[in-house]
Amino acid sequence: MTRAEFHQAFNCAGPVVIPVIHVLDADQTARNIDIALDAGVAGVFLINHDFSVELFLPIVRAIRKRYPALWIGLNFLAVTGEHAFPVLGDLQEEGFRIDAYWADDACIDEKVSLQDQEHASRIQQARKESQWNGLYLGGTCFKKQREVDPKDYGVAAELATHFMDGVCTSGIATGMEADTDKIKLFRERIGEHVLALASGITPENAYDYLQVDCFMVATGINLDGDFYNIDKHKLDRLLAITNDSANAYNRGS
Repeated sequence: MTRAEFHQAFNCAGPVVIPVIHVLDADQTARNIDIALDAGVAGVFLINHDFSVELFLPIVRAIRKRYPALWIGLNFLAVTGEHAFPVLGDLQEEGFRIDAYWADDACIDEKVSLQDQEHASRIQQARKESQWNGLYLGGTCFKKQREVDPKDYGVAAELATHFMDGVCTSGIATGMEADTDKIKLFRERIGEHVLALASGITPENAYDYLQVDCFMVATGINLDGDFYNIDKHKLDRLLAITNDSANAYNRGS
């Protein structure tokens, strides 16, 4: 998927803001979705941060029934696409559309060639066999995964473009902003491929990351000291920034 295709799909010229909801139960999830929709977001990601995938899936089904038209992405915490895609294929077969999967680890090995990406290739094959037709965002040089030497960031980013729709990276930990030089390097090396950022985005620093295509944000828009609930005022401020950048782009300025 190209950057142009991604932005066209969301009808947004600037960074697409997708709130990440750390799910507790269906009611808490729905409350946060309603806040996000009221603010005008394009969609949401749901994560099972506190319990298993098996306990997560009934909530996912309930939310999809409640919001049949909503763009919904999932993250199964610490589950690669190799194991997630069959589950997503089954959900699709049941009639529960999932629009995207975000994996913390896309299993890119920056030390070997494109032809020798064994784990990433297995993930690619699992996706094909599942027949799931959503968007795949893969964590590359991502927080809490295997540490990658910064000198290899560019190679990892370029390799990643062959295995996913969007390359997703982060700062060093949840809520920690990414090094701007890292993001600049990723942008240069992946070219017109989609670049997503999944940690540390706030209304205060968003202007530093406008070359990113997708802001996947939780901590930066949540209530202070609250891991689970969106602060509408923070989300409104972030959307004002991205909308302003989109307007500037459309004006050619």
